[in-house]
Amino acid sequence: MNDVPDLGPVPRRVAVTAIQASRLVAEQFPQWAALPVTAAENGGWDNRTFRLGDSMVLRLPSAAEYALAVEKEHHWLPRLATALPLPVPIPLAKGRPGAGYPFAWSVYGWIEGTPATFESVVDPIRFAEGLADFLAALRGVDASDGPQPGTHNWFRGATLRTYEAEALGALDALRGHVDVVRAHAVWTRAVEARWDGPDVWFHGDLARGNLLLRHGRLCAVIDFGTCGVGDPACDLAIAWTLLTAEGCERFRERLGVDDAAWARGRGWALWKTLVSCAGSLGEDGADARDARRVLAGVLADRG
Repeated sequence: MNDVPDLGPVPRRVAVTAIQASRLVAEQFPQWAALPVTAAENGGWDNRTFRLGDSMVLRLPSAAEYALAVEKEHHWLPRLATALPLPVPIPLAKGRPGAGYPFAWSVYGWIEGTPATFESVVDPIRFAEGLADFLAALRGVDASDGPQPGTHNWFRGATLRTYEAEALGALDALRGHVDVVRAHAVWTRAVEARWDGPDVWFHGDLARGNLLLRHGRLCAVIDFGTCGVGDPACDLAIAWTLLTAEGCERFRERLGVDDAAWARGRGWALWKTLVSCAGSLGEDGADARDARRVLAGVLADRG
């Protein structure tokens, strides 16, 4: 993992409509043809998501690069699910190109829950403990044959330097708006804190929309498109993007994260947040305000 991989060009995304998704189901899975297909409220970016009846969901990759994860998810999710303390998506069927849609796609069972937000978590300490226990169990799964970092997961699990040009470019765009010296120091510490441990499993995208709540408590983890084996520090970014200060401390303690891994996790959070802040510069919507809040937490000293 010493070489910095090339992320390649921005994926060319394809539009997918509910009518098109319904045609795919009717053509390939006629037993479900009578079920209504409706766009999910949070349709996603890597995949277009549609409800299929009341108990299933369709996930259609929006670009060829995202479609690389389909086979991986179908192979590994049933195996991972048996070792994890929370529900994860279980594939029910794999579709093929058709109806003018060019990629493989998936049918999953629907998991009831609402995406986690900073405000909707009712017990931040218990939430942090549950998330730490989930990651500990995931890391405990045998990783010997797991998928290595690559295009299928945008090199999650590899060196953070993969995203250095993007992070520093965003920081230049934010010059005069953020503490550039502090941000450079956090980034430098992150990329210098090298990973030299054995490969372990990671989720790769523990964003708030992929953590589901029921009655304000963590009930499921979804969207394993960026999962793989390697350095699991990318999963630590959630400490700065969602957890409270007290929850962050409990999360780190319960998961047993050392200083080097914590620094790399902070670097992952910094990259994601710098890009978000640069992209929303001059805006004052809820997402822009939240990105600025997260960036302030990343730059502050939190242990």
